[in-house]
Amino acid sequence: MPITVVIADDQAMVRQGFSALLAAQEDISVLGDAADGVAAVEVVTRLQPDVVLMDVRMPQRDGLWAAEQILGPHRTERETRVLMLTTFDIDDYVYEALRIGASGFLLKDAPAEELVRAVRVVAAGEALLAPSITRRLITEVTARRSRGRTPSRAADVLTPREREVLDLVADGKSNGEIATELFVSEQTVKTHVSSVLGKLQLRDRAQAVVFAYENGLK
Repeated sequence: MPITVVIADDQAMVRQGFSALLAAQEDISVLGDAADGVAAVEVVTRLQPDVVLMDVRMPQRDGLWAAEQILGPHRTERETRVLMLTTFDIDDYVYEALRIGASGFLLKDAPAEELVRAVRVVAAGEALLAPSITRRLITEVTARRSRGRTPSRAADVLTPREREVLDLVADGKSNGEIATELFVSEQTVKTHVSSVLGKLQLRDRAQAVVFAYENGLK
């Protein structure tokens, strides 16, 4: 089955360009689009895509509001994942989007192949944390929001190795990079990451990054 996508952006040229690019991929199908946050929620609820490309800034209701409706307690039956789109390197909305449950973000001017890869990564259930710009954004925004917080004991349920893995995930490292650094197999890292997410009741790696910063672990 192809990866199904909805594109939400207030610029028609952006929607058309992204749609043409993604529709040209054999494993991706674009189901529809929306020009504002309210329409995005309606389209996603009706079509239940695998992935939504969601612009941060849109009229009527912005992408943050729309993402919260889609990822909140009244989410659709299908587990739709949200990939935020932004024009800016550092965008304060991204922190909130990750906290809500968005699976990452992508700059609108990213190369075409990076957009396609991002959709595939997010559809597979991973967070888009690998690009250096993402690591820098998450570090700067979450650190700015978390200053002055004392360390939490919420992570006491983790083993020392799991805390080590969480620390590296918060640095934006991939499973392969973590495996190399810890001298273990990539499958072992995947097992540790799954355990961390389960124990902390987190949706994905993006929320693990937010958890680490919010609880004074970074």
